[in-house]
Amino acid sequence: MGTLETPSHLKLPEKNIEVVQAPPEQFFSAEQWPKCESIKEVRDQSTCGSCWAFGAVEAMSDRICIASNQTLQTRISAEDLLTCCGVGCGNGCNGGYPSGAWNYFKRTGLVTGWLHNTSNWCLPYTFAPCDHHTTGKYEPCGASKPTPSCKKACVSGYSGHYETDKWVAESVYSVPSTVEKIQTEIMTHGPVEAAFTVYQDFLTYKSGVYHHTSGSALGGHAIKIVGWGVESGTPYWLIANSWNEDWGDKGFFKIRRGSNECGIEGQIVAGIPQIKKQVAEQ
Repeated sequence: MGTLETPSHLKLPEKNIEVVQAPPEQFFSAEQWPKCESIKEVRDQSTCGSCWAFGAVEAMSDRICIASNQTLQTRISAEDLLTCCGVGCGNGCNGGYPSGAWNYFKRTGLVTGWLHNTSNWCLPYTFAPCDHHTTGKYEPCGASKPTPSCKKACVSGYSGHYETDKWVAESVYSVPSTVEKIQTEIMTHGPVEAAFTVYQDFLTYKSGVYHHTSGSALGGHAIKIVGWGVESGTPYWLIANSWNEDWGDKGFFKIRRGSNECGIEGQIVAGIPQIKKQVAEQ
């Protein structure tokens, strides 16, 4: 539960979103932008309270692909954000601020990076996958580990260089908490990062539309909203979690939409990436 309450000085300006037409009953980013591979993927934050960083870099990766008309397949590094952002983002593996993550994307930029033990991007994630609140193909997650040190160099085997591998944002902002405006933002620019309060009954989610019914609050958690729909009469948001594909519905979950369930509609941030003519790995 690595999302902390954002200090007022780090909050992002609210974007003025005009709803031109009523959003459709269902919308899935993976269907709208089928060539953007990152939208379909589920990462794993492992034994580190880095959800604030994962929700951000996942949405950033998707938005780079979408803004390039589905031509650029890149992955923004959770490692770079987690380890190098510092106090502006919070406390690393002990929790951070989604708004701070997007601020850093605009102010400093982030290099590419993918999963543990990969070398096809600049800075892969330190921690190996582990099973979160479920039994699957990985070892169970243990206690949270300390934040790794900031390394401003790409992993061996990658052809690019840290200084020239960075991507930056043109603008970053918070999204109004109105359902139709959130939907309009996703339909126009792609998935967004959101945060919500996790209760004990969420941990064992498998399928269906989640809403809180029992158990105490465990803390804040950041994730990526990729779409919405209606199931058995209940409107929902479709969300990618960062607890790998063994958790939930192959790593995804649905949560009730329209009633600010667990605060899901009140803490949404995003941004517009600058699109390079050429990226280092191509």
